[in-house]
Amino acid sequence: MPAAAPHPANLRRTGLMALGGALLMLALGFASVPLYRIFCQVTGFGGTTMRVSEAQAATVKLAAGTISVRFDGNVDRGMPWKFGPEQTTQEMRIGQRKMALYRAQNLSDKPITGVASFNVSPDLAGKYFNKIQCFCFNKQTLQPGQSVDMPVIYYVDPAIMTDPELKDLQQITLSYTFHISPDGA
Repeated sequence: MPAAAPHPANLRRTGLMALGGALLMLALGFASVPLYRIFCQVTGFGGTTMRVSEAQAATVKLAAGTISVRFDGNVDRGMPWKFGPEQTTQEMRIGQRKMALYRAQNLSDKPITGVASFNVSPDLAGKYFNKIQCFCFNKQTLQPGQSVDMPVIYYVDPAIMTDPELKDLQQITLSYTFHISPDGA
């Protein structure tokens, strides 16, 4: 005896469920980048630094320990900028606010808007590296031939000294890479 043909209502329901599943997967694909960024900013995962306000930074106490911060700067392939730190390292007390300067120059004959990606290494130090002000919080537009100094105001949270994996850490590297802004604005 031949199998009965599926009922049209069952086919429609199965098709709608498959379409709904596909739309859900598509939405999750688009949401994954911002959700991952939020996760990294909250946890310091992957060397993502923390962003703090002036008020939060004002409550930090100096610790007895010191640490060296090394600075690194790069531009993405095809970006006509020269970019790098003005000072390679800074020695500091843990908990002390410091400012580092990076210099950027547009080597092209047209305005270029860039955005900086950043991280620290070792990765575990990201949750203790706090930025109060940073050029990396916004897009940067440089006119043809223009050079600018770009400051970063930061501190290393004294809680790093109680982390068993980092309590003996001697140096943190802060690294930036400038990319041409995807929207060009």
